[in-house]
Amino acid sequence: MKQSRRTFIKNISVAGLAASTVSFPFISYGRSLTKQGKLGIALVGLGYYSTDLLAPGLQQTENCYLAGIVTGTPEKEKIWAEKYDIHKKNIYNYQNFDEIADNKDIDIVYVVLPNSMHKEYVIRAAKAGKQVICEKPMALNAGECREMIDACKNAGVSLSIGYRLRYEPYTQQIEKFAREQTYGKIRFVNAADGFYMGRPTNHWKIKAAYGGGAMMDMGVYALQAARYSTGLEPTAVSAQQINLDPEHISEVDETTTFQLEFPNNTFANCMTTFAGSVNYLRVNAQKGEYGLEPFQAYNGLHGKLPGGKTFDFTEKHQQAHQMDEMCRAIMDGRSSLTPGEEGLRDMIIVDAIKESIRKGGKKILL
Repeated sequence: MKQSRRTFIKNISVAGLAASTVSFPFISYGRSLTKQGKLGIALVGLGYYSTDLLAPGLQQTENCYLAGIVTGTPEKEKIWAEKYDIHKKNIYNYQNFDEIADNKDIDIVYVVLPNSMHKEYVIRAAKAGKQVICEKPMALNAGECREMIDACKNAGVSLSIGYRLRYEPYTQQIEKFAREQTYGKIRFVNAADGFYMGRPTNHWKIKAAYGGGAMMDMGVYALQAARYSTGLEPTAVSAQQINLDPEHISEVDETTTFQLEFPNNTFANCMTTFAGSVNYLRVNAQKGEYGLEPFQAYNGLHGKLPGGKTFDFTEKHQQAHQMDEMCRAIMDGRSSLTPGEEGLRDMIIVDAIKESIRKGGKKILL
């Protein structure tokens, strides 16, 4: 059954995914692009992330522009149309969304909805013949991810996941350190991120029906950090869940801690929470410790090196840069840095984290 915003096989191992080559049967862009050589993006869902970050970012992009919106709130239609000069024919709701298939102004659908709605709208966008970007986490579980990947492949469209940090220079420097073993063998990683969720609140992020919880919202950042900072895929995971405020957060996890075991005796200790502000990535290697603090903020990232040294880059608008890079990949007919398979990798591990919490003990991934 299709959900409104208002209401709402195959087994792939982590090792197999890491070794696989990702390729998509992209739609050809031999025709003229829709506006001054740019691809048109429609944002599906106009909450905080679209309103405060994606839409402003699209005013700075070189390869794409804000072509349309999808919202269940009529009042927002007028506000966005006036603010961003969006033509009425490019404004949709959740009932007539599928008509987007006939709109030549819109090349890409960016799904920015509660987690429980990602699968439905990615699949509908793919069936409409549109390239797709989906916010993280990709879906509720690995099974949904596989359905989404298959739908996009069958439709001949690309699927990218909105891991904005993988496109910015600080994160790419951490990846380079791991790839080149700049500071020797990595021994262990500590990553933590979270914020204090104001109480009381009815936000969808604390609702089980919408796929909320600290692990699903913030924890994927820490999980990604453990993976990209080592350049390895985990072989086992153990996890624990803590809830310090069951009166206000009872349906989902308030705080989750998890430990990842990697090949070569490398491990990571990670935490995510709605109980307080925390934001760091620390990588301990043979020649000292380095990392980022904060490591996943929208701006103001800061690099730390052994011996008290630091590194900094000129920062771009993260979402603008992410979308530009994704659109360039589409124009070039190649996979983005963060295709659907990358989202699936994370959700395989998140599923294992949940199973470890549910059953206790260690969950073997390989």
